[in-house]
Amino acid sequence: QLLHLYELHGHGSTIFDRLRHRGPDWSGIHSFEDCYLAHQRLAIVDPTSGDQPLYNEDKTVVVTVNGEIYNHEELKAKLKHHKFQTGSDCEVIAHLYEEYGEEFVDMLDGMFSFVLLDTRDKSFIAARDAIGICPLYMGWGLDGSVWFSSEMKALSDDCERFISFPPGHLYSSKTGGLRRWYNPPWFSESIPSAPYDPLLIRESFEKAVIKRLMTDVPFGVLLSGGLDSSLVASVVSRHLAETKVARQWGNKLHTFCIGLKGSPDLKAAKEVADYLGTVHHELHFTVQEGIDALEEVIYHIETYDVTTIRASTPMFLMSRKIKSLGVKMVLSGEGSDEIFGGYLYFHKAPNKKELHEETCRKIKALHLYDCLRANKATSAWGLEARVPFLDKNFINVAMDLDPECKMIRRDLGRMEKWVLRNAFDDEKKPYLPKHILYRQKEQFSDGVGYSWIDGLKDHANAHVSDSMMTNASFVYPENTPTTKEAYYYRTVFEKFYPKNAARLTVPGGPSVACSTAKAVEWDAAWSKLLDPSGRAALGVHDAAYEEEKAPASVDPVLENAFHPPAHGETSAIQC
Repeated sequence: QLLHLYELHGHGSTIFDRLRHRGPDWSGIHSFEDCYLAHQRLAIVDPTSGDQPLYNEDKTVVVTVNGEIYNHEELKAKLKHHKFQTGSDCEVIAHLYEEYGEEFVDMLDGMFSFVLLDTRDKSFIAARDAIGICPLYMGWGLDGSVWFSSEMKALSDDCERFISFPPGHLYSSKTGGLRRWYNPPWFSESIPSAPYDPLLIRESFEKAVIKRLMTDVPFGVLLSGGLDSSLVASVVSRHLAETKVARQWGNKLHTFCIGLKGSPDLKAAKEVADYLGTVHHELHFTVQEGIDALEEVIYHIETYDVTTIRASTPMFLMSRKIKSLGVKMVLSGEGSDEIFGGYLYFHKAPNKKELHEETCRKIKALHLYDCLRANKATSAWGLEARVPFLDKNFINVAMDLDPECKMIRRDLGRMEKWVLRNAFDDEKKPYLPKHILYRQKEQFSDGVGYSWIDGLKDHANAHVSDSMMTNASFVYPENTPTTKEAYYYRTVFEKFYPKNAARLTVPGGPSVACSTAKAVEWDAAWSKLLDPSGRAALGVHDAAYEEEKAPASVDPVLENAFHPPAHGETSAIQC
């Protein structure tokens, strides 16, 4: 799953070694004059014949792809006069380019980043999926060379400058620039007005999950016991028996959860697994094991963002154990909170306009946070993560809703993500137990155990002095760390990635409970407690920081706003 097109400098094997973790099943390379495409393969679809690079019939078009094209069979039907040489879902890209030129990318339904070389005129294109689920970086060498790679570590030595390739964009050597190919209605952030249709939400999400069961290898679901991962597991368990993978590997779903012993996620995940009848794997880690893995985690995920590192570490440890069981693909619940305003700070959204604009900002930034974490923490062990909530069609359906439906209204019995919870609140054939369906939001780094974040802070406090913080703005003038934990992560990151270009691939700015900097303005008190933990949502979260008590005059809409409505209460609510 390594992609890059570059002028070779005699050390391609070194680059292969740096990204071998992403694709341990096969190494392939194609050279044409001074252009090279190299690929490390993680075989998920057609393991026997889908090795890359991939070609058109006469091998004049060469492509390396990281990802999955879920509608490849449908696309092949439009290319009946083309001869396919493999069963790979990604081969369709070479033939689509032949047929439609550079304008074919929006026809792809999936997650992907790819580089395609047309040897007939020595032109090339590179593209990344709509949301940025699959990572991609672009770099430039002093000698005029252009490079692309799945991870920054393959470019950091040879490129004078490199950037995170923007999602939903295409680069063409013919024009020498980037252009956005993904232009959905919500991108403009104008306020939509479609009425809430719970069945449409349910059906579009089920379709998104089912299409992601396209695999020829063993798979599972990452199950935290929260709403999002539980819905993914529930839908998979309902439809697994009718899929091709069930005929190959059996119709018992495997689920995986990690946490400190006694953590909220472990308890909830086991209950959901028992309810669904899955083969459940409960994995434990200690705070010290997580701390010991921090440097390796930061090397792999390539960021110094506090939230991302907190959540990536348990996911990294879990992925290692999952891969040891022979599983190569997992489904996960990322993206729901961004789409539906599920983070607890959305309780303070002043109106539907502000809420909708914040969800748009959050989705646009996913490639720098949750998508980066989900992909790189799993790929570090040769494991692929798929995210059905970020299906293009499902996003269009969910983001077309009148955002009034997403507003958190205790007076109407609506908690965060009510529109999603209500859509799956089926009395006749329940998807989940009622209290799980209405379980309060827990961020992954909180849900694995509250002492995890506390342990990280203690570790950072022991390694970062007050004088280091006093001079932080001089040592790190870009994105200056404001806490000792952030400072500690930054020192580790700089050890692996010392170039300024690397620093600039990481976003900055104030945040509380995972908010954007703009949303911090919703509550003046938040400027005094800038922390990405869900516990920072004082007066909302069950386990808000003990040392920071909520004001005595708690907003009545927020007080106990996470508790589910009475039985049947939601059925009569209209937006």
